Amino acid sequence: MTSQIALITGANKGIGFATARALADAGHTVLLGARDPERGAKAAAETGTRFIRLDVTDPATIAAAAELIDTEYGRLDILVNNAAITRDLRRVPADIPVADLREAYETNVFGVVAVTNAMLPLLRRSPVGQIGNVSSGLGTFAVLDDPDQAGSTLRAYANLLTYNSSKAALNAVTLIYANTLRDSGIRVNALSPGHCATDLNNNTGPAPASVGGEQVARLLIDGTGTGQFLNENGGTYPW
Repeated sequence: MTSQIALITGANKGIGFATARALADAGHTVLLGARDPERGAKAAAETGTRFIRLDVTDPATIAAAAELIDTEYGRLDILVNNAAITRDLRRVPADIPVADLREAYETNVFGVVAVTNAMLPLLRRSPVGQIGNVSSGLGTFAVLDDPDQAGSTLRAYANLLTYNSSKAALNAVTLIYANTLRDSGIRVNALSPGHCATDLNNNTGPAPASVGGEQVARLLIDGTGTGQFLNENGGTYPW
C-alpha cells in the first residue's frame, strides 16, 4: 500500500487515536479529526498527524474540513468514520429517553452519512478510495437475535439500546453505500476493532484501545473487498 491520505473522525482518543497512530507509522498522511481544538492538536502532535477540526454533528465543520482537504491535498484515499457515542451505560432500554437515542444516532449514523457525502467528491479522485465504518459485532442481527454469539465478554452488552441499534443502522448504511459505489471503485466496509477498553464502556474491555486501532489500520491496509463486515481476526462477521 503506497502512501495515502486518510481522514479519521473522532480521533483525539481511544480507537480513533490508535488508528491514526498506526496509519501514520505505516507511512500515510493522516488527518486527525476531532471536535475540540486543544485535544485534537495534542493528539495530532502525539501521533505525528495533522489535526483538522471536525464535529460530525456540525455541517459547518464538515464543509470546512472537506474544503481544506480539497485545497491542500486535492483528494482523499481513506475515510474512517470512527466517531461514536453511547447513552446506555447502567440503564435498561425502558429508562432511556428518546432524546438520548436521537443524540446517539446524530453521531453514530447521521454524522457518518454527512461526512461521507461531503468527502465523496474527494474519494472519487482517488484511484484506491475506501471508506471504513468502525462498527461492532453488537450491531449484527446475529448477535441481537442470539446474544450468546457475542461471547462471554460481550454478552453483558447485548441489549444496549442506543449503541447497538445505531451500529445496526450503521451496518445497513455501510451496505447501501457499498452497493451504490461499487461501480465507482470506492470500497466501503464495516470494521470491527474488537472488544477494547474505551470511554464507551468505562474502559472495561479486555484489550487496550491501541490493539483495536492497530486492527482497524490493518483491515484498511490489507482489505480488498467491499460490502463486508471485517472482523478483528481477519475474517468477516455475519450482518
